[in-house]
Amino acid sequence: MSVPLTADAREHGLTGDGVTNDQPALQRLVDAMGAARAADGCPRVIRVPAGRYVIQDVPTVWRGGVSLIGAGRGATCFVLRNPGARTTPVPLAWFTAAQHDAGPDNHLSDVTFAHFEIDGAGVTTEEYDPLAKGLGLQYVLRGRFSDLYVHDTAATGFGCDFLQDTVVEGVLAQRCGRQDSGEQMGGAGIGIGVGGWGRVERLTVTACTATGNGTNGVFVELQNEEWPRPRGIRITACHAEDNRFGISDWGADGLLVTSCTMLGNHEAGFDVSSQGTSGTGGRGGIVTGCVIDGNLRDGIGLGNTPGPYAFHGNRISNNGRTGTGSTTSRAVTSGRPRTSCWRPTTSGTTPWTASGWTRPCGTRRSWTTGSATTAAGSPGRSRAAARGCGTRRSPWWTRGPTGRRTGTAARRCRSAGGPPWWPSTPPPSSRWPRPGRARTPRGRTACPGRARRTGCPARRTCARG
Repeated sequence: MSVPLTADAREHGLTGDGVTNDQPALQRLVDAMGAARAADGCPRVIRVPAGRYVIQDVPTVWRGGVSLIGAGRGATCFVLRNPGARTTPVPLAWFTAAQHDAGPDNHLSDVTFAHFEIDGAGVTTEEYDPLAKGLGLQYVLRGRFSDLYVHDTAATGFGCDFLQDTVVEGVLAQRCGRQDSGEQMGGAGIGIGVGGWGRVERLTVTACTATGNGTNGVFVELQNEEWPRPRGIRITACHAEDNRFGISDWGADGLLVTSCTMLGNHEAGFDVSSQGTSGTGGRGGIVTGCVIDGNLRDGIGLGNTPGPYAFHGNRISNNGRTGTGSTTSRAVTSGRPRTSCWRPTTSGTTPWTASGWTRPCGTRRSWTTGSATTAAGSPGRSRAAARGCGTRRSPWWTRGPTGRRTGTAARRCRSAGGPPWWPSTPPPSSRWPRPGRARTPRGRTACPGRARRTGCPARRTCARG
């Protein structure tokens, strides 16, 4: 019998009445469509009308080339339960290396999960099991996860690992990790294991929201300490609130985090550390254009990363302890001066304060994120900053006839290990405060008198120091 390219779940035995166990019928349909795809190479789609579909006691093993499309959040809902198997985790879809021998040569390809809800409140295991997820797939190629609402799972809500050429968009994860104490593996809203595909994993996580989850809101985690940290991962336009950590990098290389909001998280808004399964911290990432506000402890937590890690143009404000808490890391931060911005300090994040990281010499405005290179073990000013070259756009430099930065301060900054990315031309003068700047002959740099009176850290090394 031929299997259609698109199948209606109701026509193949699923009831959606909220009482009948629909897992056996769903498993038969997935197996039939997966076998048909393997035979002719054409991907199949299961369309699920509105209703509440009970998946009970046994998870559904997924097949490559089979997509699951609902009628929308709240309309199509999969209700997970395990009343007869308290030791068995019951994700909606399951395909893992440990249980199904998944790997780069045995993967799921061309799959889409979209427009439905997963209610995990009915799954409770005798002991915490990190596999008690909403979705638990590994080694996915050309996947798309869109417009999903996952909530109240015992472990991670969206817990899919090793996603290549995949997009995760519009996923809402709430109150996931019910059984996670906060110190165990998993328990996140959106948790993605990385490293299984090698040095590059092309993955985009965008427009997702994670609130009230047990550990992380959104995080990536290297799964094996012997694997190289993968590049190619991006997290954009996401919102993380009321989690233990907002967004975390626990093992990627060059993670890009842009235009995200991290609010009211308990430990840190953004965390870079080696707390993951492999004990490997992320490195070389870039965080830009984010709002990191009102977190109970640190705005940014840095620890156990070989670095460097770059933060640019972020608002970091109103955090309970420090804007940036660092233990054994090296971070590069930069920002554009604003009239109403906040900067990291040792006592929190408040407008314009001398404590914490280097402030620009002689400026009256605060910066979105202070520009400094933090040495290992030092959350405050680095050695380069102490020499007067830690601030990227400080007003103590002068221009030569061509408008380029000149003088000994720029050369000293490079030799002291400061930022290597000095622009050849300064920004428009109307956008930068330059109180008391002194002009000197070409090739020399003077520290402004006002800056010297306020205790500029560069006054001993400037040409007129």
